[in-house]
Amino acid sequence: MHHKPSWYLFLIDDKTPEIKGIGECSIIPGLSMETEDAVDNKIQEICQTLNTENFNAAPEIPDYPSVAFGLESAWLDLKKGGKRELFSSAFTDGRSGIRINGLIWMGTKDYMLGQVEEKLNQGFGCLKFKMGSRNINDELHLLKSVRGRFNARELELRVDANGAFDVDFAMEIVKKLADLEVHSVEQPIKPGQWEEMERLCRNSPIPVALDEELLGEYTLEEKRSLVSGIHPQYLVLKPGLLGGFQQATEYIALAKQENIGWWITSALESNIGLNAIAQWTFTLGGSMAQGLGTGRLYRQNVACPLTLEGDKLFYRSPTGWDLSFIES
Repeated sequence: MHHKPSWYLFLIDDKTPEIKGIGECSIIPGLSMETEDAVDNKIQEICQTLNTENFNAAPEIPDYPSVAFGLESAWLDLKKGGKRELFSSAFTDGRSGIRINGLIWMGTKDYMLGQVEEKLNQGFGCLKFKMGSRNINDELHLLKSVRGRFNARELELRVDANGAFDVDFAMEIVKKLADLEVHSVEQPIKPGQWEEMERLCRNSPIPVALDEELLGEYTLEEKRSLVSGIHPQYLVLKPGLLGGFQQATEYIALAKQENIGWWITSALESNIGLNAIAQWTFTLGGSMAQGLGTGRLYRQNVACPLTLEGDKLFYRSPTGWDLSFIES
């Protein structure tokens, strides 16, 4: 990917037009269930009807999870005075940060080693490796070299396969990851293979986390069947792709019922969406490293108070917000 399609939804109350609530509708082509044209048309439709219908702060738009997330975020922002502080807490006050993982992207060996060195120098205690796009032996060798320098107490290693492992060889790869004391493997096989995934979760020597498996038009009962039926060790929750905070909260409740862990991840949103997700995540009180480090990937982004100090994300940069990038 060299660019990311996103839409910014502005909500304005005629009584106070100087106050704007802003939400981001963002998709990942090939992963999101929506297409660019479909999202564009849906947003146009919503903009035409917002003034004539009762607006729900957490709208049910199952076919358009990114739009539901954008609407929910914009409404929360508007209600709080359009200051981009949706969930007041010690995080938005700048007093506390959120521990995040350092994301290592696939590439040449030298490129990946360079990323590892950079993240370690920044003070990250948890690194998440994207696997499956290159030779698996090369990727395992890289992980082995990192583990050779830092044991599991010093550095937590997570792996995200994005469904790349072949079902017939997934367990073999997972066992090699276990030898390297990897914390967990995320979505080892493609979604939709519930029986195979359940078997893998039950027999894997390291915890398995579901990610893409959770994306889709699921009712609460269908979510319950998915979570209890596969019974992974973790859920990876992306509010921007699930349909907003309400949808993600349902998964968290189900995970707690089944004694399943979870963490929150952004889905390559710009700083508008990342900010909303980070503020919400802090209110959950999770102790695990969260996946909220994607905002720095872009050459063009919205300037905001989010800043990284070591491996913690804070909301206290002195530069504040600059919306000229999306208002122009």
